[in-house]
Amino acid sequence: MLSINTENLDKIDSAHGLTQGEIEKETALIDTFLENIHKRKQGFYKIIDDSGLHEKVHSFAANAKTKYKDIVILGIGGSALGTICLQQTLKHLYENELDSAPKLHVLDNIDPELIAEIQDIISLESTLFIVVTKSGGTPETISQYFYFRNLIDNKGFNPQNHFIFITDPEKGLLRKIATEEHFISFEVPPDVGGRFSVLTAVGLVPAAIIGIDIDKLIEGAKSMRDNFLDERKESNLPFKLATIQYLLEKKGKSINIIIPYAQKLIKFADWYKQLLAESIGKKSNENGEDVFTGITPVNALGVTDQHSQSQLYNEGPNDKLLLFIKTKEKATDISIPNLFPENESLSYLNDLTFGKLIDTEMEGTLQALTKNDRPTITIEIDKINAYALGELFMLFEAATAFLGEFYNINAFDQPGVELSKILTKQLLTPTENDSST
Repeated sequence: MLSINTENLDKIDSAHGLTQGEIEKETALIDTFLENIHKRKQGFYKIIDDSGLHEKVHSFAANAKTKYKDIVILGIGGSALGTICLQQTLKHLYENELDSAPKLHVLDNIDPELIAEIQDIISLESTLFIVVTKSGGTPETISQYFYFRNLIDNKGFNPQNHFIFITDPEKGLLRKIATEEHFISFEVPPDVGGRFSVLTAVGLVPAAIIGIDIDKLIEGAKSMRDNFLDERKESNLPFKLATIQYLLEKKGKSINIIIPYAQKLIKFADWYKQLLAESIGKKSNENGEDVFTGITPVNALGVTDQHSQSQLYNEGPNDKLLLFIKTKEKATDISIPNLFPENESLSYLNDLTFGKLIDTEMEGTLQALTKNDRPTITIEIDKINAYALGELFMLFEAATAFLGEFYNINAFDQPGVELSKILTKQLLTPTENDSST
């Protein structure tokens, strides 16, 4: 069962921390905020009830996992980060190095070296490309599709055997191609934004193909969704998380450091960076006023970044909230042999495991931050599995929805991103005065 430990917030100077009373005071807003969220008609917490989608995903994956040696995702941002997280968190850390198939590769960039070098490790004949873009016209993804479609066509392969589309149910270039050329396709619901889409076909299709238990993933998400929609003040964890983030931002903590103490969860921090930045970084509020809201997300990894970032976090500007993610139970633990038991300086290694060491280092880091009046909270899960990851996805998505209400902004649009897309297309479109035409 996921929990959020906030006791360290009450141990530091009040200018930088929060009392339980300050947190509980905001719970009177839950009813109003939930009503507002429902009015926004967003589907991120409803799509997990689509049993028809889950059956279709299972059916497709059962065939694909025996048919293909490599699965390549063509997508960017919300079309890729969730899938990367699913693979890193729920599969062997060296999955693609093992003698197993299919292997999943995510091309989440248009760097030409990335495009070129993937061809050194896949065979087109046994590869499925999953083209993911909600709008159906994301320039980066369409460019990738055109490139690999050209390769497939030049080989004389049937493209319907090598591409599927995950896109808008009605609009966009990909939907048009899928309809006219009879490609297998899945839908991204219009009411689910890309950064909220990991529990739609966007994440579920590749996850199921590589053997992730998507039913448990959905089960965990449903458990947290029920918590999110529960108006009982004392148990709403997404509201509690959003409240802490909001109140501390008002105390100058405009940076959130996400620190999982588990190698498998570092890509979860990457996924959350987009969710928080794109949802809460807004120029205008719902009244049309310029407010320039935002919380800057930064990812770190315990214990790696104890040796690269903790100096700044302990003694630098006190403008950060640090969110630790801890697992109660390790899937694997290994004893550390003390090869020099006669050396008293190494006695701390006696009867020690790596699991105990990493947990102790996390506790030491937390205590150091607390002594330096740095606000921290700890999100604890039972163990790393599909159920827990589903809980985490929904916890942070729902908390983000609540944050939008705290700031009186639309957490579900991204006008700043859209502007850069428009300008990019303009820069690439020849004009009458362009001497190169």
